[in-house]
Formats: sequence, C-alpha cells, structure tokens
Amino acid sequence: MSDRPAAGNAALRLPPWAAELVSLYESGSYSQFILHGNVQDHLLLPLAGEPRLGTLEEFLLQVLLPGYDVAFSYDVGNGLRVEKGGEIFGDWPHFKQNPQMPNSPRQAIEVLTHYFRYCANLGRLGKKRTHIGLLVRAAELVLPSQAGTANPEVNALALLVREWSAEALLGEHPLVTFLLVDNLNDLHPLLANNPRAAQVHVPLPSAPEIEKALGVLARDFPATLGGLSEQHPALAGQLRGATMHSVESLLRTREYARQPLKPADLADLKRKLVEKDCHGLIEFVESQRSLDDLYGLEPVKAWLRQDVQLWRQNDLEALPKGYLVCGPVGTGKTFLVECLAGEAGVPVVKLKNFRDRWVGSTEGNLETIFRLIQALGRCYVFVDEADQALGKRDAGAGDSGLSGRVYAMIAEEMGSARNRGRVVWVLASSRPDLIEVDLKRPGRVDVKVPLLPTATRAESLLLLAKLLARRQLEIPSDARAEIESRMPVLLTPGAAEALAVKIYRSVRTAPVAPLQALRAALEGYRQPVAPEVLRFQIEIALQEASDPGFVPEAFRDLPALFRM
Repeated sequence: MSDRPAAGNAALRLPPWAAELVSLYESGSYSQFILHGNVQDHLLLPLAGEPRLGTLEEFLLQVLLPGYDVAFSYDVGNGLRVEKGGEIFGDWPHFKQNPQMPNSPRQAIEVLTHYFRYCANLGRLGKKRTHIGLLVRAAELVLPSQAGTANPEVNALALLVREWSAEALLGEHPLVTFLLVDNLNDLHPLLANNPRAAQVHVPLPSAPEIEKALGVLARDFPATLGGLSEQHPALAGQLRGATMHSVESLLRTREYARQPLKPADLADLKRKLVEKDCHGLIEFVESQRSLDDLYGLEPVKAWLRQDVQLWRQNDLEALPKGYLVCGPVGTGKTFLVECLAGEAGVPVVKLKNFRDRWVGSTEGNLETIFRLIQALGRCYVFVDEADQALGKRDAGAGDSGLSGRVYAMIAEEMGSARNRGRVVWVLASSRPDLIEVDLKRPGRVDVKVPLLPTATRAESLLLLAKLLARRQLEIPSDARAEIESRMPVLLTPGAAEALAVKIYRSVRTAPVAPLQALRAALEGYRQPVAPEVLRFQIEIALQEASDPGFVPEAFRDLPALFRM
C-alpha cells in the first residue's frame, strides 16, 4: 500500500496517539485500525487556516483521508453513506442495478466487501487504482462482543471485516478501514484480537491539549475566557480528566451566564464533569480532613506523611503502588482514606459498582475507569470492600468467567510500571484473606496497614471522650476513673461513634445530664460484632501487616485481650 495518499505534515501537530496512527497509516504497516477509548470526544483539527475543534470522524475524513477517491461511513442508525467520491461509486455496475444504499449490517458489509474486491481486481488489471477509506462508527453495535460464537451471522460478518485486513487481494490495494469503539472489550473478539489490525488507544485530553483548545475557544467565549490567556495553563491543569466536549459545554454554559472561568471555581466543576463523563462509575472523595483527625495510629500516620512528602518532592522510586487497609468492621478504613485524601491534596477516585448484567459491559466499564485514571495524572484509587469488588482468578463457571476477567484487568492495571508515582491504589477490606494473593503482592500493594480496636479501657475512654467533645459534651474529670472501669475493651471507632450519638440523643431528648446518659449507655452496651468474628478479623489483619511497627504491643497477646 505504498501508493496510499500521505497525510502531509499533520503528524507534527497532533497528539501522540494520532501521530502514531498517521505513522502506521503512511508506512503501510496496517490497513485496518481499531480506535478505542475517548472516540466520541472533540479534538483540535490541524486544518489550513485557524485550527478548530472537531470530531474524530472529521479528523479521519478531513485530515487523514483528503487524498482518497472514495470515503464511506457506516453506523447502524444512518446506514451506509458515501462521504466523498459519490460519482466514482455511482459508476460501479452493481450500484447502478441496486441504487438503494443498505442499512442493515449484513447488507452493508456485503456491499462494501463486494465493492472493495471489485476495485482491487480492476487495479490488478492495470486500471486506475481507486483509493478507498471506510469509517465504522460505534462498531460495537455492528459487531458486538456478546455475540461471541452464539450468533453465526454476526460471526460471519466479523470474519468478513477481518478479511479486509488479511485478504491478499485487498492487502495490495489502497484500502484503509477504521473501526471506532468506546471500549475494546465490547468489540467482537475476531476483530479485537486481529493481529493484522492496529489498536490505537485515544486517551482523554492532556493538560497541554486542553490549554491549546482554550486558546482556540477564547475567541468564541470572550466573557468566560477573555483576558485569561495567562491563566490557561492553570485552568487546563484543573480540567485534566474531563473530555474536551464537556469542557466546551461548560464554557458555553458560563458564557451564556456571562461568568468568567476561574481556577478557584474549577474543583467542584471538574468533579461534576468527570463523574458525568464516567456515567456514575466513579465518584470523587471530597475531604476537608487531614491525618490529624485520626485517633492514635501514630506509626501509620508517620508512614503516610512520609509518602505524601515524597510524592510532593517527586521522589517516586520510594513510593508504594498500593495500600491495603484492613481490620474489623467499624475500625475506620474509609475514614482513614478521607483523611489521607485531605492530607495529600490530590484527587481520590472511589470505584462504584462497575459490574453489569450485560455480557462484556463490566469489562467495558473498567476500560472507561482506567482511561479516566490515566488522564487524571496523580491520584489515589479507592476500592472499598475489595474482597468483593476485585474478582477472583478462578471463580468457577457460575459467572461465565466474568470474575476472572475482572481480576485479570485490575491486576494488570495495578501492576503497570507506568503507574508508580502517578496512581496509588488503596484497597479496604475486613476480609483481606479473601483478596487474591497476586493482588496483594509487592508491586501491586506494597504497604499493608492494620486498623484495630482499642486494646485497653483507657484507650476506649480517650476515644469516646474525643467523639463526645465534638458534640460539646465533656466527661467530668472526677468521674473519669469510674467511667474508665465501665468502658469496654476492643471498642472500634464505629461502635464508639454509635455510643456518642446515643449519649448525645439522650441529652437532647430526655433530657438528662451527660454523665447520667453516659452511664446508661455503657450499662446497656453490647459488642456489635460477635467476639469470635471480631477475633478472627483482628487475627487476619495482624497477619497482613507489612511493618511490625504498625502493630500495637497489646495485640501481640490476643488471648489476654479477649479475657478482659
């Protein structure tokens, strides 16, 4: 395919993924491209005159294929359309006999295959070689992965499309085909795994790309961006992780309201944009707390502060790739993550329920999440109830292998070398023994932190007193010795919070004196978790601890603790 038209010097002004595509295209290495990822977004088009924002389809047709004789587009909604070279296509004898353009995938693919082979045969006979390009939008709807081997007709069509890149007759003809798909896992495996097709990942826009776009958009949104050219780098940095389309929509809304865009306004705006772009698959953990809000845990807080400081100094080699926060229910695992988020001052993304009942949808949701994580730059990724969320290597046949595929995708992402210093995973679980060993190994999770209940009555009293003080309730100093003798051992922060709320409620509604309410609450206190369950969860948390300094001295004799 050395005679394919060149894309000019556009690659010099394109983002890396587009420059890679142009290189593969112009060198003749590939004739079929699977573009996946952020394919529905806008990007800057390097056209003659002033650049402008346009769709990926416009880039392919106007930047990459302007020298082609015939260009087609197809999707299940609009059917087959001739974007360029209609008069050339109109000379095809088959079209003259059947001038109706097909809509269904089967008819469209068969017509295209017939036309491709017709032009290729003419080329072999020494006739004029017709340069042909095809763009298939939402290819996952045309050739979906869930069809698998269950639908022979879809499998046959997938095989035909794969032959466009593999058939010798078509391989020597100037034919290029583009399949656009949001998530690679949604595309039929015959195509997604085709070694003769180049997979090109289209990422979310980087901060420099957003900055360039802001410079172009400034002329259209003078009230919002006018006079802010010096702030464009800061604005772009704040907006990283959002799609270009959502940024443009934000600017339109602000321009309509005549509101300038300021860096101080962007934290909340960005959160809303990104969560909307991810369709509710993630949420940002917003926190005004710091590690000072954690009770006790001095060795753990010291370690976490050292890691935060290393991150700020860009000393990445000593940073962990992940944390495992484990301990009995109610010990404050999520609260620790909130405090770490406030201390570090970087985005903390919490994975929500990404599992879906439709075949292939769960894997597609994970692709969307990973795409966002990579675009955010430095961030924490928080997975609560990790023993349930992360999947299993061997889950049996009950879920058709879904759990194993989820496990494999997450394991690959957590272990990626490119993520050290950029993405830190934080897994939380009261049953870390149920998390696959490979996901907890160094290189994926380097630091394992046990969170434990109180070990003495004095610790329990200090914890409860701190929670009561937040509600403006004080324990009289002359009653502390008596109250301490009544305090339970192995009190979790969650249980202590419930006690504090019960005491405050009694004071506000009975009303009774705070000391009287405290005595009554302790008199009726029952451990919320069965002793045998609590002991088991403490034991497995102690076994997971990655540093002896994280384990309090008192917890080295568990039988004695449970006799108190």
